[in-house]
Amino acid sequence: MNPGEVILNGSLLAALPISLLAGILTFISPCVLPLVPGYLGYVSGTAGSRGRVVLGALLFVLGFTAVFVSLGVLAGTAGLIFLVNNPWIQVVLGLLVVVFGLTMIGQFGFLQQTLKLNLSPRVGLLGAPLLGVVFAVGWTPCIGPTLSAVLVLASDSSDPLRGGILATAYSLGIGIPFLLIAMGVSWATASVSFVKRHIRTFNLIGGWLLILIGVLIATGLWNRFVTFIQEVTAGYELIL
Repeated sequence: MNPGEVILNGSLLAALPISLLAGILTFISPCVLPLVPGYLGYVSGTAGSRGRVVLGALLFVLGFTAVFVSLGVLAGTAGLIFLVNNPWIQVVLGLLVVVFGLTMIGQFGFLQQTLKLNLSPRVGLLGAPLLGVVFAVGWTPCIGPTLSAVLVLASDSSDPLRGGILATAYSLGIGIPFLLIAMGVSWATASVSFVKRHIRTFNLIGGWLLILIGVLIATGLWNRFVTFIQEVTAGYELIL
């Protein structure tokens, strides 16, 4: 299968925008967004130049991307081995995504944990990738609902490559806003202020979206949607 066929695959086309949106929802979550200035301070080490801040942010993003992509590949491999297309397994996975959505809108308080960053005030450029790894692993209880939903989609793809691609899209959803703020893009900074004022609304929208996706997976309608996309794109070939 060439790269074009991989990207135009129905399951990937349907899940890619959802994975990207899940990453954005993670970024604007109450346990990530308020700490962005602190992260930038950690990874830059000193006040330094704008270039140093951007480089530190990039290294930080690469650190957590490596972890998330590894998880996506593992999820895709698990789907391939355990035949996630089994309808009963899909029901279970769909119901799990529904639970993740309910968690986002405020249910299941025991799943809504926020961890505190307990590191030295400055980790600098050398420590920035490690800090990204710590973020990916240590913040799992907080970012779990969105990350788990993406991993369910990766498992449903039953393909390690597609699982890695979906995890990459998720990482971009977190990393791109982070880099834009590090670069000092004015509209990105203004958007953060807007999101902070309406963060509850964004959480509700994201939670109900996950619930919808979970219902689609559990009822088998997700596979029908994927089949429809495959039929629509059957006559196209992406040249890379």
